Amino acid sequence: MSENVLTISVPAAGKRLGIGRDLAYAAAARGEIPTIKIGRLLKVPVKALEQMLDNPRKTEAA
Repeated sequence: MSENVLTISVPAAGKRLGIGRDLAYAAAARGEIPTIKIGRLLKVPVKALEQMLDNPRKTEAA
């Protein structure tokens, strides 16, 4: 990814995560994908997404 790109769309973040558009928006709504709102646009900060991928949270099976 280009270093001068600071944000990407939610669908683009989903693509990087290997998930589809609808699942990406659902994950963003749950706070599982970091987002910022710019007017009506929902964007994903590239650095926050990369940090999330570098340091995944461990979850317990129910």
